[in-house]
Amino acid sequence: MPRFFKNITPPTAVLDGADGAHIRRSLRMQVGETLTVCDGLGTDHTCRIVGFDGDNVQLAVDASAPNRTEPTTKVTLYMGLPKADKLEWVIQKAVELGVSAVVPVVTSRSIVKLDATAAAKKQERWQRIAAEAAGQSERGVIPTVERPITFAAALKRMASEKLLVLYEGGGQTLDTLLSPEDKQVSLFVGPEGGIAPDEVAAMQQAGGICTTLGPRILRCETAPIAALAVTMHLTGNL
Repeated sequence: MPRFFKNITPPTAVLDGADGAHIRRSLRMQVGETLTVCDGLGTDHTCRIVGFDGDNVQLAVDASAPNRTEPTTKVTLYMGLPKADKLEWVIQKAVELGVSAVVPVVTSRSIVKLDATAAAKKQERWQRIAAEAAGQSERGVIPTVERPITFAAALKRMASEKLLVLYEGGGQTLDTLLSPEDKQVSLFVGPEGGIAPDEVAAMQQAGGICTTLGPRILRCETAPIAALAVTMHLTGNL
C-alpha cells in the first residue's frame, strides 16, 4: 500500500504538493483506492481516496493505529564525515534498519570540509533521503539527519549517552554490551582513516566504550550498517 508522511487530523485529510502529484500522475490512483498516511509521530492512518482537486487528493480516514515497525531502542548514529556520497548510502540503510537520528561529525581525519551554505544544502538532501527510506521501510517516524557538527560538540552530547565506539583498535563485543533492556544507545563510527587516538581517549574519558565488529577492518560505510544490524538484533528489534 502506498505510504506518505503528513500530520493529519481525522476523519478527513488532503495530500497536496509533491505527494498529491505523485498519487495522481505517477501512481495513477483512483477514487476508492486506499493508502497509508503516517503522522510522523508513530501513528498510521489507513485512508481512502474520495476525490481530487487538481493535484490535491482528498481522503477519508478509515482507521488509525500505532505504527508497529518502530524499534523499542532509540539509536543515534554519530558518523565521522566521509568523502563523496558515502554518507547518503549510510543514511538510507541506517533508516531502513531503524536508526532514530544520524549526526555527521567533523573529526580530525575527516577530509571533507563544508561551509555553512554547503552544509545546509547537504543536510536538506540527507533529510530527503531519510524521508524516502522511512517511507519505503514503513517507519513510523522520519529520523532526523543533522548538519555536520564538530567533534567537540559531539563529545558534549555523547557524554550523557550510552556510547559505543566502533574502533578498529579493538574492544568489547556488542553482545556483551547490549540487551533488550537498553532503550537508548549511541554509536560512533569514524571516517576514512578511522578515529584518531586522542578522539578515542576523549570518548573513553566521557564514558564511551570501545567495541569491535571482529578481526576484519570494515570500510567506514560498512561499519555503521553492520553495527546497527547487530544492535537491533541484540535489543530485540530485528
